[in-house]
Amino acid sequence: MVAIVGEFVRIEAVTNGINLFGMTPMKTAIALLTCASMLLMTTTIRAYHGHKQTGVYLVYVGTYTGGDSEGIYAFTFDSNTGELKPHGEVTKTVNPSFVDVHPNGKYLYAVNETVEYKGEKAGYITSFSIDQQSGALTELNQQSTKGGAPCHLCIDYTGRTVMVANYDGGSVAAYRVQSDGSLSAPSSFVQHTGKSVHPRQEAPHGHSIDVGPWNRFVAVSDLGLDKVLVYRLNARKGTLTPGKHPFAKSEAGSGPRHFSFHRSGRFAYGINELNMTANAYKYNGRLGKLEPFQVVSTLPPNESQQDGHSTAEMYCHPSGKFVYGSNRGHDTIVVYSVDQRTGKLTYVENQDIGGETPRSFRIDPTGKYLLALGQSSSSISVFEIDQDTGVLEPTGATVKCPTPVSAVFMPWR
Repeated sequence: MVAIVGEFVRIEAVTNGINLFGMTPMKTAIALLTCASMLLMTTTIRAYHGHKQTGVYLVYVGTYTGGDSEGIYAFTFDSNTGELKPHGEVTKTVNPSFVDVHPNGKYLYAVNETVEYKGEKAGYITSFSIDQQSGALTELNQQSTKGGAPCHLCIDYTGRTVMVANYDGGSVAAYRVQSDGSLSAPSSFVQHTGKSVHPRQEAPHGHSIDVGPWNRFVAVSDLGLDKVLVYRLNARKGTLTPGKHPFAKSEAGSGPRHFSFHRSGRFAYGINELNMTANAYKYNGRLGKLEPFQVVSTLPPNESQQDGHSTAEMYCHPSGKFVYGSNRGHDTIVVYSVDQRTGKLTYVENQDIGGETPRSFRIDPTGKYLLALGQSSSSISVFEIDQDTGVLEPTGATVKCPTPVSAVFMPWR
């Protein structure tokens, strides 16, 4: 049973020994949890409480400040037409390199990618309220991330906990969301240790943190360790503790960077910055266990990595049929199709973004369009996604945005 409580969702799976469709009680429980989890992730929470779906979104874009950029920029995006337009005034804040919106649509959180905060060797995270009429952001508070250069964050599916990955020194931190959307002091902090073989792997470097299906575990890609670490999440308390299966190892010198769980809950995919590859994983959501089973190049067949080339972002398509990754220097988005039975990736194409240095991109919630962010070209390009093949077709629409590095969609009017 799924119970809606205010703006949050509570899942309760009750089997009492019932045998659904000839399944054992254990399989019945797993099936119920799977259905409830998918409902939790794809409908009630991410649809935003009480919002009428029109296909029009606000898009908040995080940037690196300095130069022409001053902070977080907003755009409107119409998924019915593919039109992207600037909206409102810039929200001034330092290096908001990754942004995300709370499940209730009332708050936005941004990492501030710095290496010093109030005399501490750390970056910080800022919370904002979102004006429901204008979309304007108002700062609520800031908290230290207890580590330098925070570069990624995520919010658990109930909206109770916000989590951050710190690049410098390699660590993760968690915060409880207060009733007004502001953040508590860190409720959990974990320092990574170790190194690997590449010159950039002299120490841990946390690069992303992502919530898994069922809201029980999070995956942390650590570039410096060649590991995707798994932590058990207690969203109510805002705590992270090492899982029973604490990590999945990638190829030495690969540098795990970003990560995306498949909608089925059975697979996950990670992109490796240093050797321009992607990993496919089997995922056991009950145990929080990742098992790598495939490594593929992010480049076209017969092309090899060149100096100055690296990967950046990775996302699964909402349908689960495709996986996308970005190549910097090569300035393309790689497209893979996904075997729905095995999770195996098959190369489809590399699409030029029409700009430079795609540090990130984002797929709109309808799955019709992809926005490619050119950090060095200060541009955002719009691509239409072929729903049968996953191929990206340039729409010809490009808007200017200074040094864009991340984006998030929020339903709008």
